[in-house]
Amino acid sequence: MMKNMLVTIAIILLILWFLGVIGVYTIGWFIYILLILAIILFLIRIIQGRNPLR
Repeated sequence: MMKNMLVTIAIILLILWFLGVIGVYTIGWFIYILLILAIILFLIRIIQGRNPLR
């Protein structure tokens, strides 16, 4: 009984660790894309002659 419980806990922790690794990379790319988008929009506002901070 105890061995099955330990195996179950180990599997759950392994799955959570794997999801965490994937999540970090996914969120990292998402933030990178948002940063690039913000820079592009900032430059477009400057080129159009508008105040980029307003």
